[in-house]
Amino acid sequence: MATLFPLPENHEQRFTLHNEVHARASVILELPIRCTHLALLLTHEEKEQARIHLSLLCDRFAIAPPNKEADHFSAVFDSFQLRWEQHAEFICYTFYVSNTLKDPFDAPALEQVPVDWLAKLPGKMMVSIHATIMPVSEITFNLETISTFFSNNPVVGAEVSGGAAQAFTDFRIHVDGFSRFLIIDHNLKTQQAGRLLQRLFEIEVYRVMALLAFPIAKRLNPKVNQGDQRLLAITEAMSQDDRDDSLLLDELTTLAAEVENHISTNHFRFGAASAYYKLVGQRIDDLRENRIQGIQTIGEFMKRRLEPAINTCQMTDNRFARLSKRISNTSQLLRTRVDMSIERQNQALLTSMNLRAKMQLRLQETVEGVSIVAITTYVVSLIGSMSIALEKIGWKIDPEVVSGFSIPLVLLMVAMGVRRIHKMIQKEEQA
Repeated sequence: MATLFPLPENHEQRFTLHNEVHARASVILELPIRCTHLALLLTHEEKEQARIHLSLLCDRFAIAPPNKEADHFSAVFDSFQLRWEQHAEFICYTFYVSNTLKDPFDAPALEQVPVDWLAKLPGKMMVSIHATIMPVSEITFNLETISTFFSNNPVVGAEVSGGAAQAFTDFRIHVDGFSRFLIIDHNLKTQQAGRLLQRLFEIEVYRVMALLAFPIAKRLNPKVNQGDQRLLAITEAMSQDDRDDSLLLDELTTLAAEVENHISTNHFRFGAASAYYKLVGQRIDDLRENRIQGIQTIGEFMKRRLEPAINTCQMTDNRFARLSKRISNTSQLLRTRVDMSIERQNQALLTSMNLRAKMQLRLQETVEGVSIVAITTYVVSLIGSMSIALEKIGWKIDPEVVSGFSIPLVLLMVAMGVRRIHKMIQKEEQA
């Protein structure tokens, strides 16, 4: 009997996080089996519509639908089994039907699903696959026979799951709009079969999702080339003395805005492409492929066909990042040059202002000297007038002598007064 201990309160997400490792468990299949896998790209609004649409299917067969927060769901309906998964950008439906026919793709599992419900699935179809697991006893194994199931296209395949099965495909969309996977069962366990199918489906889905960035990379390559040329023209113009740095800075700012717009618009898509490509590699590793003589393995096919496209996407993304950094460095250099030019202009302006201030000071000193003389002349004139008046009333003085002797005294007093005013102004400025 379990012992209960007085433990602290559980975190509100403890059980949700704990059970996440069991959230996408592989389905248990009754072999042999046919299945159809659909992956649809959805907008945010269409995700909610897809959940409602799934609930309509569950209601039709009296099955409890998934709750509003569920991102995976599995249930057995009357004639088929459904596995539903919601991802960040897309949603997947996998339909399983037990038993197979002699031709593995004659009667796909999707025939058991209500056609009116299928016709109203929200989203844009990205991947649609028919797959069949059939026992080795029901097929004559040779590459010519296998190729006939794929319209005689070149086949890719390998022994997988440690030799328990062989998986084949041609990675082509056939006339019915579906890709095809054929798995020959040598010794598959039921859970092992579910994991194998899931890995094969995810390889195809993640491959296509990774390639969503490829058309963007091809479209942006000319733009990054143009950006390189424009930056080169700007840096060459910077070395010329007769170019206006402020105009060059405007051109550089415009180029930086365009580059940053491309980066911010497409950064998610390029990052998602790298993540999806990494998942493709992980799923291929999980297959544990062994070569079948005469055909490429799935891993080899992906390396030769998918890797160059992903490298193009990564190169375009990296080129934009490097171009943005070079523009930033050039912008700093150009701004420094503009700042230095402005500083030189300010220095020349200050020098001119200092010269003007000195000229004004000299002019002011000249005016002050003239003012002292003018004031002295005026005061001496007043003293002369007073002397004449005093002589008239009987004082024995000579007005001309008084005026003459008063000139140095008045001049000295006026000069001392002006000097005192200067000291008072200097004292106020220092305070």
